[in-house]
Amino acid sequence: MALTTLDPNTALIIVDLQKGIVSAPFIHPIDEIVDRSRALLDAFRERGLPVVLVNVAGVAPGRTERQRHSGSFSAGWTDLIPELNRQPSDIVVTKRSWGAFANTGLESQLKTLGVTQVVITGVATGTGVEATARQAYEHGFNVTLVLDAMTDARSEAHDYSIKNVFPKLGETGTAQDVVDLLSTRSD
Repeated sequence: MALTTLDPNTALIIVDLQKGIVSAPFIHPIDEIVDRSRALLDAFRERGLPVVLVNVAGVAPGRTERQRHSGSFSAGWTDLIPELNRQPSDIVVTKRSWGAFANTGLESQLKTLGVTQVVITGVATGTGVEATARQAYEHGFNVTLVLDAMTDARSEAHDYSIKNVFPKLGETGTAQDVVDLLSTRSD
């Protein structure tokens, strides 16, 4: 479903734009993803709307068939990229699973602020972004996914999420669509 509206109290969630991840090879230029996410950050901050910056610093417990990173990360790996210009009012969530809501308290923080909708950007489309969107939907938030402000290392994962999963979780649009809707609101 194409983006139609933003609730009066909508939060922006930016997933895993951190130093240790943005240097990975992605199917879209990461600079464009960062620039679009930054434009959204500026628009949300200008209107005093909540901003959530998410980083990942570990993995969920449990066995998997595929070997996972189990050691410590190099210095600075979990640091948010400077382009996000972290502000004291930002909510910062450090996750240890794919989604930003699992065992982080993010749901209660947003609901305490009266948030009813989340706009999600970041990396990777098929893991961190999708898991966060699924969890937000399951917690009762209206979900908007900004398709031109997310990417993945695997085109098949990116495309599958956009075509098959996201339409079941919420509305989709571009960063400019969101900025345009925000600009038509009265403060």
